Amino acid sequence: MPKRAHRRRITVAAVSAATAMLLAGPLPASATQPRTAGPVQRGLDRLVHEDGYPAALAAATGRDGRTRTAVAGVADLRTGAKAPVDGQVRAASVTKSFTATVILRLVGEGKIALDAPVETYLPGLLRGDGVDGRRITVRQLLQHTSGLPDYTRYLGDLLANRHRYYAPRTLLDLALRHKAAFPPGTGWRYCNTDYLVAGLLVEQVTGRPLGEEISRRVIDRIGLRHTYFPAVGEQGIRGAHPHGHVSPKPGAALLDVTGLDPSAAWAGGALISTPSDLNRFFRALLGGRLLKPAQLAQMRTTVAIPADAGYPESTRFGLGLSSQPLSCGGLMWGHEGDYLGYATDSAATDDGRAATIAVTAQPGPAEQGRRHAAQLLHTALCE
Repeated sequence: MPKRAHRRRITVAAVSAATAMLLAGPLPASATQPRTAGPVQRGLDRLVHEDGYPAALAAATGRDGRTRTAVAGVADLRTGAKAPVDGQVRAASVTKSFTATVILRLVGEGKIALDAPVETYLPGLLRGDGVDGRRITVRQLLQHTSGLPDYTRYLGDLLANRHRYYAPRTLLDLALRHKAAFPPGTGWRYCNTDYLVAGLLVEQVTGRPLGEEISRRVIDRIGLRHTYFPAVGEQGIRGAHPHGHVSPKPGAALLDVTGLDPSAAWAGGALISTPSDLNRFFRALLGGRLLKPAQLAQMRTTVAIPADAGYPESTRFGLGLSSQPLSCGGLMWGHEGDYLGYATDSAATDDGRAATIAVTAQPGPAEQGRRHAAQLLHTALCE
C-alpha cells in the first residue's frame, strides 16, 4: 500500500505542523477463529516488539468466507490490558470507500449522474481561484481528479485541536481560500476536499445526514454489526477497542489520543469499524451485493497515479477504491487509512479473499512500521 506522503494524510500534515509548532465485542466463535503463530501472527508480533506499536490487529477471510483473527500487544499502555481481538478502530480514509458506495448507489437509483457537474446538485458551492463547480464532475470528486485544494494542508495543529468540532462548510471554506491544484480532469492528487464535497452532495440529494445514509445504504444492508459513523460531537469509541496513540516526534513518548472529535475527517475518514467488518464490507462490495453491475464497473474503472504520488508501482485509483498487484499474483482492491491514533490497510480480491491490518499509533514510533503493516496485508491475503 502507499507510502504516507504529506499531501495524502490529515495526520502526517497536522502533526508535522504541531511539532514544528486521532467493538462491540469480538464476533461469535462460529464466525472467527483465533490464529495460531502463523505468518500473520508473527507479523503482528514484529509490529509490536520491533516497530513499537502498542497493538496490532488482523483479520483474514478465505474464499470460503471463514474469518480468522489475530492480535498482538496491549489495549492500554497505562494498565497493560491485552488488546481485544477484532477490536474497534478508527478506519480513517477507508471511510472513502463507504462514501463512494453511497454515491454510486444513488447513481444506480437515477438520483445522481457521475459525469454531471457538481453545480447540478450544489449550485454556487464551488467557486474560487481555479475552482468552478460547473467544470468539476461527480466522477472527478470520487477519483481525485477534480484539482480541488486539500483543506487538510491548511488545518494547522490538528493534534492540539483534536477535541474541536469542524463543520463541513468550515473545512470547505478553508480549502476554497487556496488555488486549485490543476484544472479538473488534467491530473490526479489525493484530496480530502473531494470527499468533503461528496458528503455534502449525499446530504443535498437525500435530504438526510451523511452518517444516516452510510448506515442505511451500506452498514445495515450487509449486517456490519460493529461499524458506525460517529454522531456529531461523539469523541469516544463505543465498543471494545485498543487505545490509539501518536508519536509527536521520533523517540518521544506515545500520547494517547483515543478520545477525539473526528469531524475534521468527516465523509473522508470518520468511520469506526473492526478488521472483520471491513473484510465483510469489501467482500460484499466486490461480490456485487452493494452495487449494480454497471456502477461496480464504474467504481473499478481506474486511472494511473503519478509516479511521485507516494504509491507503490502499478497502483491505480478508481472511484473510492484503489487496485494494486498482489505479491502472490492478481490484484487486491481496497483502501487504506491513517488518522490520529490509528492506521488501517484493508483489501479484498475477486475470488473472495479479504484482509485487514490495523495498528494503534499514527504517526507511529518507527517510520518503517507503517510500511511493514502494509506489507503484512499482502501476507494475510496470500497465505
